[in-house]
Amino acid sequence: MKKTASYILTFLLILSLGVGLLPNNTVQASQPKVAFWLTVLHNNDGESDLINLGSGLEDFGGAARFKTLVDRLKWDALHGKPPVPTAPRSVVMVSSGDNFLAGPEFNASIKNGVPFYDSIAMDLIGYDAIALGNHDFDFGPDVLADFIQGFSVSNPPFLSVNLDFSAEPRLQQLKNQKRIATSTTIKTPAGRVGIIGATTPMLPYISSPRNVRVNDMVAEAVMAEVRRLETMKINKIILISHLQSITEDLSMVPYLSGVDIIIAGGGDEVLANPGQLLVPGDEGRIFGSYPLWATDSNGVQVPVVTTAGSYAYVGRLVAGFDKAGNLLMIDESQSGPVRVAGGGQPDAVPPDEEVQSRVVEPLIEALNEMSMNVIGASEVALDGTRTNIRSRETNLGNLTADALRWQAAQLAGVYGVSVPQVALQNGGGIRNASIIPAGNITELTTFSILPFPNFVSIVEGVSRDQFKQILENAVSRVEFGDGRFAQISGFRFTWDPTGTAQTLDANGNVVTVGSRVKDVFLDDGTQIVGDGSVIPGPDLTVATIDFLARGGDQYPFRGAAFTTVGVTYQQSLRNYIQSGLGGLITAVQYPEGGQGRITRLP
Repeated sequence: MKKTASYILTFLLILSLGVGLLPNNTVQASQPKVAFWLTVLHNNDGESDLINLGSGLEDFGGAARFKTLVDRLKWDALHGKPPVPTAPRSVVMVSSGDNFLAGPEFNASIKNGVPFYDSIAMDLIGYDAIALGNHDFDFGPDVLADFIQGFSVSNPPFLSVNLDFSAEPRLQQLKNQKRIATSTTIKTPAGRVGIIGATTPMLPYISSPRNVRVNDMVAEAVMAEVRRLETMKINKIILISHLQSITEDLSMVPYLSGVDIIIAGGGDEVLANPGQLLVPGDEGRIFGSYPLWATDSNGVQVPVVTTAGSYAYVGRLVAGFDKAGNLLMIDESQSGPVRVAGGGQPDAVPPDEEVQSRVVEPLIEALNEMSMNVIGASEVALDGTRTNIRSRETNLGNLTADALRWQAAQLAGVYGVSVPQVALQNGGGIRNASIIPAGNITELTTFSILPFPNFVSIVEGVSRDQFKQILENAVSRVEFGDGRFAQISGFRFTWDPTGTAQTLDANGNVVTVGSRVKDVFLDDGTQIVGDGSVIPGPDLTVATIDFLARGGDQYPFRGAAFTTVGVTYQQSLRNYIQSGLGGLITAVQYPEGGQGRITRLP
């Protein structure tokens, strides 16, 4: 077997030339020679940020500039100044997942149809392999299949070693066609390089994979694939993983062997070394050096890298291997994040004309249209001001909570779950921070109200005791303007700010019992809580967003199973206004000040 730490040797000449050897190695009498240089170009978490990095950062990011930069880096990897010592060279380009994301840009893709704008952009950028991330399943397996089938030029394989697609016909068909795989191999002058993909085992709890089955033994699944590749005489192996945090990858390395390089995704961490240009604002959030190192089960040092998302950087790792496929060194002079810049920046690159014309310009036009797309009207001003939405019932809060309950009821049967009696929306997820005047409501307005990639979710079997704890959490920090305050639907409740505030531990277990919630009544008159005491009765089914169902804002669902229904909370609001309300938000149904759903005692 290859990859023993004692095999890797150092010498002063290499150090003087800016080539970084693997950590924790000592000088030996003989020096193994670099026989092959592999440049790994990578990014992760593109998340449909195809135009630029947003207000104030318009000169950075964007898929069109990203494409130009990737082309230049690919050319440099093969034809530019060679690493030292000189040896044959090759280059691969990979993504570590979350290749699209709910929001106005992806909504424009859905409206435009297959191929999605993200598919077009990534197809033109030219990837050798793409990992499947959790957000890639956010709209369900069928939309993911549409996304993959939108690639028609480069046709890269989409990789995950720990997902089983056999119960999802469209995805299984793509696997049969080798468009989805556990791993792939890339031909180079030094033999084939293996690339393995992996996906977070949290996928069922944070996305909508429906019948995709997840093996949560990720390290074991990776090792089985490593051994399979090694039987094929493949001795250079890259893992592209989407485990939600580079910390997860670093902690997995001690259970691996035979993996030479890990490209992480999902954490949006900034890795950088002194003197490297960064997107403004990133200087203060550097997670660590590029690369980070971890020790595998054989004592071998493995470089682990990632980039911040949104097409802000192209990661570049230049790695030297010996003839046996052992990773000898990283060329530090050429490795690191390369920012995507335009405008008057010293490292500016022009946008690629084809990506600009086929992706960026149509998206800009679509967003402009969205801002003019009237989906309904309101007879009344809608209160989303930060102070109010986080402390009391407002009519906009009622509207968003009603939209969750209505949308969940529409789709419950499709997903085989119960119709919810109640709904909860945290005030911190309502972000317009303003009063929306009476008048037309546009599609873009719904994105300003509910901008996050939160998905409508249904939690069954919530006991009345637990439901009271959830409400105690919702009012436990009102005095601090905390975003956990709940806007509600399907019930009403009374609370007393002089009561004891509930406190919870990190797992959502009650540390201090709350006594603020006094009375709770369902819309049908059923009493759940009376004078602070829970009244025994049947469990409840709750509509909410996946962020809260996972325990966000300390909502004590405590790992309860939940079902996401493939619709974002923004889409639920749009759909509710258009279909549920027939396009009109009336003053009778949503009066200023609310309907008395939440009563704060004097």
